[in-house]
Amino acid sequence: MKRNGSYLRQYLPWLGLLLGVDALAALLLWLADARAFVAMTAVIVLATVFLFAGVCAVLCARSKRREQAFMTFLTAPDAEHEQALCRLLSANEAQSVHLLGETLRAQQQAIAQLQTQMDDYENYVELWAHEVKTPLALLTLVLDNRRDTLPEAVGFKLDYVRNRMQAFIDQMLYYARLRGARRDYRFERLTLRGCIDEVLDDYRPLLEEKGFRVEIRLADETVFADRRGLCFLLGQVVSNSVKYALEKPVLTFSLESGDAATVLSVRDNGPGVRACDLPYVFEKGFTGDSGHEKNKATGMGLYLAREVAKDLGLTLTAASDWGAGFEVRVTFPVVEE
Repeated sequence: MKRNGSYLRQYLPWLGLLLGVDALAALLLWLADARAFVAMTAVIVLATVFLFAGVCAVLCARSKRREQAFMTFLTAPDAEHEQALCRLLSANEAQSVHLLGETLRAQQQAIAQLQTQMDDYENYVELWAHEVKTPLALLTLVLDNRRDTLPEAVGFKLDYVRNRMQAFIDQMLYYARLRGARRDYRFERLTLRGCIDEVLDDYRPLLEEKGFRVEIRLADETVFADRRGLCFLLGQVVSNSVKYALEKPVLTFSLESGDAATVLSVRDNGPGVRACDLPYVFEKGFTGDSGHEKNKATGMGLYLAREVAKDLGLTLTAASDWGAGFEVRVTFPVVEE
């Protein structure tokens, strides 16, 4: 009903004119023969009602057809739908629709070209990442087979470089996947302790170089998530803690289980984040003000962690006191079996 009212508003002047003409005809009839007018009052009223209702029905039906044709044209602005819409419009309106159709088709073509370029870029990034894994695999093989013959310091540095290169490649791959249209997550029941151990093993050279003491205060609790995505998320959080570590660094993993959600807390004793910067720690490119390490930061780690968390249906929050550490909380909703 409200929709029909909106259709009729644009025709109010013409409907008013119609009622005015009808009233004028009734007045002339009354002036010509008052008794005949009184006798035909019921007929005049019914005729007026039916005429007005019929005109309104025709106008509403015509407006609905035009709106449906216009929505179809917007969805698929090809020549066929453009012609179907123009047949329901005046010449001036049809000319405007023709210009709109040309503009929409040009934009669709530009979008298709951009999508092709994005697909090519994503494929190139993934191909490059897989190609660069070959020298990384060779470096890993050399380290595994010749570690006894290498000086301890050299072996440690090579291991450090390998892990940093692998971390940067993983960041790039996940960034490309997040910008693309493809998702290849595989959700399953995971042991949270196993994922944490896997991440700590990957970051072992970095943790050892900074002298981290790791405390894990959880047992074999399970969560429902994608293993690769969750390990990447936790890896970015650990990498952030390593990047801003101070003297005698400590990294603590703890868990809070509730009826509605399970919350994993990852806390360090680094410099923390100022209160004014805390709302922006997950923003792309944000590095904050945490000392000299700011110049080495890219501001991508926590941003990618948040984007992956969104894809996995998780919630990522941060808490910090300036000078007293930084905490990231990962909330896993409870999933019924």
